[in-house]
This record gives sequence, structure tokens and C-alpha cells, in this order.
Amino acid sequence: MATFLLKTEPGDYAFADLVRDGRTIWTGVTNPAALKALREARTGDEAFIYHTGDEKAIVGLAKVVKGAYPDPQRPGNTAAGDTKFPVIDLAPLKPVKTAVTLTALKADKRFATFGLIKQSRLSVMPVPAELDKALRKLAGL
Repeated sequence: MATFLLKTEPGDYAFADLVRDGRTIWTGVTNPAALKALREARTGDEAFIYHTGDEKAIVGLAKVVKGAYPDPQRPGNTAAGDTKFPVIDLAPLKPVKTAVTLTALKADKRFATFGLIKQSRLSVMPVPAELDKALRKLAGL
């Protein structure tokens, strides 16, 4: 099982919205590196939900209930034959007990090479196994 970090502006779609809806299609990703990560998402994987904007914190955990598939609104493939704009279906698992802030992650040397720190504009990124374990501990999951 892989783990990802998915960023969202809470004013657009917050973790509370995912909890309310019970399930959503994760769309709108356009960055090539983020799209590459999203293509790797499989049913059963999990994702930390990170609120951008004023919060800048991991606030919840979700489960990929349908792995990467073509966005029905933007079909097509890349020159390499990959889905051009993949989407995934997510369901909420639980909110974190303790929000894990960007400030806390920047202060922790273990996260120095993490995508959230090194490539802060990416909206989707894989979470390496050793950092996944550390994030879950920090979040109280």
C-alpha cells in the first residue's frame, strides 16, 4: 500500500467536505509531476489531506477507493500513452488527532527531502514509507 499527500484549498474543498460527501473524485491536477504521482495511485492506497492557504497543515486521512482513471471531463492520452489527466476516487478515513503543520515539518530534519518541503507547489506527491510512519505518529493516527 502506498501513501500520498493531496493538497487542497479548504475554501474550495476541505477535509470536512469529504467527510460530508462520503466520497469524491479528486480532479483539477495539472502539474506534470503531480499527474505522474496521481497515475500511481491504486485502490486501497491512502492519502494525507493537506490544507493549503492559512492552515498549511495535514488535517485528515483518506482512502483511494478507485485508483487512477481518465478524467471524464478531460479525456486523452499523453504521447507516451499514459492517461493525460488522471483522477482518483477518495473516501474519508478519519481526521488527524493533531494537525501536522508545515512549520513543524520544516523544523524536523527527517522531512528535509520531502516533496512538501522541497517542491512546495506540487499538489500530489508520494509519501516515502519512513516519512509515512513519522507523519502518522505526529498526527496521532
